[in-house]
Amino acid sequence: MEVTNLRDTAAALTTGKLTATEHIRQVLADLDALDGTPWANIVAARDDGAALECAARADAEIAAGSWIGPLHGVAIAIKDNIDVAGLPTRCGSNVFADAPAADRDARIVEKLREAGAIIVAKTHLHEFAYGPTGLVNASGPAAHPHDPALISGGSSSGSAVLVAKGIVPVAVGTDTGCSVRTPAALCGIAGFKPGSGALPVDGVFPLSTTFDHVGLLTTDSLDAALAWGAMPGVAHLRSPVSGLRIGRLRGGIWDLADTAFEAAADLACRTLADLGAEVVDVVLPETDDLLGVYPIITGSEAYETHRDTFEADPGRYQPPTAALLEAQRDRPAHEYLRALRTAHKLRHDVLERLRRAEDLDALLTATASIRSATLSSDPAELRAPLLQLCIPFSVLGVPAISVPAPGDAGIGLQIVGLTSGTGGHGSHPAESAALAVALAVEGVGES
Repeated sequence: MEVTNLRDTAAALTTGKLTATEHIRQVLADLDALDGTPWANIVAARDDGAALECAARADAEIAAGSWIGPLHGVAIAIKDNIDVAGLPTRCGSNVFADAPAADRDARIVEKLREAGAIIVAKTHLHEFAYGPTGLVNASGPAAHPHDPALISGGSSSGSAVLVAKGIVPVAVGTDTGCSVRTPAALCGIAGFKPGSGALPVDGVFPLSTTFDHVGLLTTDSLDAALAWGAMPGVAHLRSPVSGLRIGRLRGGIWDLADTAFEAAADLACRTLADLGAEVVDVVLPETDDLLGVYPIITGSEAYETHRDTFEADPGRYQPPTAALLEAQRDRPAHEYLRALRTAHKLRHDVLERLRRAEDLDALLTATASIRSATLSSDPAELRAPLLQLCIPFSVLGVPAISVPAPGDAGIGLQIVGLTSGTGGHGSHPAESAALAVALAVEGVGES
């Protein structure tokens, strides 16, 4: 029995229609089948024996009535900038071509194992997570899951591709500026970035220690909610959409020239209003400031991480990554420190205004301003259209999820959670609000 989403996989495992061993064997066979295809480089590393051992253990636990939750016995793929014990972390780069196997799991991997998940593979990423296209990797670019002439988006390229191709129900990525949300949008799946610190980054190779987040890629928002709620320490409650106040971002970069994107947002807003939400137009006058601090902070922190290896042998980096690092070499420290202070003030002031003065529970906008691009595209030219609609919410540290626009999986809609306080929303109210709106927009499950 082959199932491709989380809820059906979990149901089959708990009812005995499928064993974890059968599930993992099918996933491993599907990974084998990628050889000789345009997606042969999507898997960066795997340990089939370890995965099957975990499956056997899950089968015994489930048979004994010790079911943990919806991730128990389920195959998970992990982005290759996240440590998995026994496998190397190469970050898509020749710099780490000879990296030894990690001696311990990253904390997010530990949490997934605590939830019963089974790690089946590490996945392709845009080199060192420093780009939104998936084009830049020592093994070559990541092809779109449904059209190998197009990009997958990045930097969590391989994780998005494996979910979109129905090979794994859930994959883990990282998101510093857009790197879970953008590949989800381009590949027609859901990409959920919880708020800053909600999922641990210990054991994740850093891009920006200020803005790095860990996120989840799933078939849709219902599976994202299930996976999120299954994480140890998360008390996720389904929030009704009725009564929420949702802002549709307008003005400047938020108004897209492509009328299909505007039509998709229009439809989503009508759906939310029909379900009892109050939808209002809002502006974000701080957009340029949010966009301005991001490259200074991210670039400075990335260069600090790579300074020794880059200066010793810049030729080991892919040219687009080397160009980004080279541009940071002479940035004065006072610019970085000023940007940090500005980002801190923006986070306080913007969230205070949106939550208090505007009384908003969520925001809605597009995820990216393009659907995709060809594999021959210049990565530098794609940075703005793939990044700029996501960056503000990384700087603000708030949760955001990208979901396919109803009727047009080539367009991603981004929902940003703002709800504060804990009354009736579980342990993470902003995440619950974002997921509630996403479920309603997609029309999956009950809103």
